[in-house]
This record gives sequence, C-alpha cells and structure tokens, in this order.
Amino acid sequence: MPTSPLPSCRVAVAVLNWNGAAHLRRFLPSVVAHNVPADRVVVIDNGSDDGSVDLLRNEFPDVEVVELSENHGFAGGYNEGLKALSARLNAEWVLLLNSDVEVTPQWVDGMVNSAEAQGWSAVQPKIRAVDRRAEFEYAGAAGGYMDRFGFMFCAGRIFDAFEQDTGQYDSDRPVFWGSGAALLVRNSVWTETQGLDVDFFAHMEEIDLCWRMRNRGHVVGVASSVHVYHLGGGTLAHSSPRKAKLNFRNNLFLLLKNDHRPGIVWRILFRQLLDGIAALRFLTEGKVDFFKAVIQAHGEFRSSWSSMKAKRQQEIQACSGVELSRDASAGHYQGSIIVDYFLRGKKRWSELPASRFR
Repeated sequence: MPTSPLPSCRVAVAVLNWNGAAHLRRFLPSVVAHNVPADRVVVIDNGSDDGSVDLLRNEFPDVEVVELSENHGFAGGYNEGLKALSARLNAEWVLLLNSDVEVTPQWVDGMVNSAEAQGWSAVQPKIRAVDRRAEFEYAGAAGGYMDRFGFMFCAGRIFDAFEQDTGQYDSDRPVFWGSGAALLVRNSVWTETQGLDVDFFAHMEEIDLCWRMRNRGHVVGVASSVHVYHLGGGTLAHSSPRKAKLNFRNNLFLLLKNDHRPGIVWRILFRQLLDGIAALRFLTEGKVDFFKAVIQAHGEFRSSWSSMKAKRQQEIQACSGVELSRDASAGHYQGSIIVDYFLRGKKRWSELPASRFR
C-alpha cells in the first residue's frame, strides 16, 4: 500500500537539549509563545538524565520530542535528531536553536522573510545578552566574520569588546558565518551539505557548516530586524579549558577542510605559531590548564591530519566548478583582527576599513 505523505511545515524550530531542564523551563516558554501554526517546535534530547524528557511531556505537551539514547555532542545531536525528525515531518527550513535562548515576537517570520527576499540559504538574527539586554552577546552578535589567519569575530563583538545595540548594524547583509545559537538553514541545503561535522563535537561546527555552504555558492546572512537573547555558556562556560581546547583544535580543522587556496600548510603553520604565542601568554598569566589546552588541541589536530585532509579533498571535489557570487564570498576580512584589535586599538567592527572585507 502507498504510504501517506509526511505532514509539512514551514520551519522546524529544533532545540537541542542535554541535561538542560532548567534552561527548558526558563527559555522554552518564549519559543512556544511566539510560535505560529506554520511552524513546529521540536526538542532533540541528547540522552539527558536530569528529567528533561518528563519535564517536556508534563509542561510542554505541544512540543514534539525526539529522544536520542546518548549524548552525541552538538554536531551529532543535531544530525541524529534531524534525521529522525525528517522521517516524521517535511520542513522547508530547519532552525537550530540553543536551549538557553529567549526569542521575541515574529522572530521566525523576520528570519524567513529576510532569507527569501535576499535569496540566502542560512540566516541568523541579531543576538543580545540575556543579562545585559542592550548589549550584543558573544556567540554571533550581529553576524560573524573571519580574518586572513582564520580568527573569528563579529559585528558588535570583537574578542571581549562588546557593543551596545543602538541600531548601528540594522541592515540585512551577507556574512561569513552565522551563529549556531539561532541559525535558520534551508532544509535542502542542510541535506546537500550533510549537516554538521561530528568530528568537531562542539564549538565552531556551525562555522564549518557555513563555510561549506559558501564554498558551494550559498549565502549566509543576518536578519537585522530580528533580535533574540542568549545566555551563553549553557553547556561549557567561556572560562572552561575544555572549551578552549575545542576552539583551538576546531579552528585548525576549519582551515584545513575549507580554505581551498594553495599554500594551506604554510597558513596552518603560521596559525599554530600564533596559537603557541597565546599558549605562552596563558602560562605567564598562571593559566596552566589553558596552556595545556592549546598543547592538547594541537596534538589532537596532528592525529586527525589524515582524516581532515581526506575531508578537504572531498570538499574540493564537491565544490568543483562552482563560481561564487559576491555575496557568497562576503565576510572574509583581508586584514589581521589580532593586529587591528591589540595594536591599533580598533574595538568596533565599524572601525575596520570596509575596503578590506571581501
């Protein structure tokens, strides 16, 4: 007998949860309250053992739950959860949403409208801090960029310099990467790129996704009419040595996989030199655990060199023949954000020379 067609929706708002019952109770009500009939709210539970699933069933009966048997990390959790969801629901867009994000009215509509009007394949909103509500938040702020050496920064946040959101970035524009705290992705493009890379486990996996999309000719943007509030550090605090290790390691993964220009070995060696300087600074500041984190990150990168090199070749083949539009290649800063920030004192994205953005 023929199978019945899957129910369709415009957006599947997918919240990934791991032992975050407190976050769900605090933040999920805003997601449910601002949901519209065209969209579905789904919580992917990453093998929690803190009563999260019971909480969802008792307090949020209208939220669909996808239960995973173990913690697959951020990348694997979304991959496995959305794979299971796709067997039950046909969505035009998927929206990756951290469990510690408070949303605002018409937030999904604003993101979809910007993406469709501009022809983008992925989009993030402006992201502010929950506890400092006029200030941009670390994870994404008003859109992500990358400098020539692979260092990430944002409009509204460069390293630890945070700007107030006074409307200075209220224009929709293409960027290099969008934050995984709240990232809308066209479902067909998610499938085309095979989702997130589980080797990243957590941190920067959404930047890897955005870079792979860009290399295929897709555009990532910011919906400036929309803002949400992010707590940040919900799983690993900003001061966690483990998070530092993942960030240093995964940044090297990013470069090897996705920077397809000739001379990648020399660029990685130079980046490792800069990482070494950062490690020595940690040591002089008495942050021995962070010094060790950099050493461990480089060791894990070396042990993963062959597998990441193979992924690089696969990506080069997948992107063969693609001609990038101006918007698809936007957001790559040709200067050094390290030099501009620490030596030239440029603390705001708007102070960076526009001519150096490609």
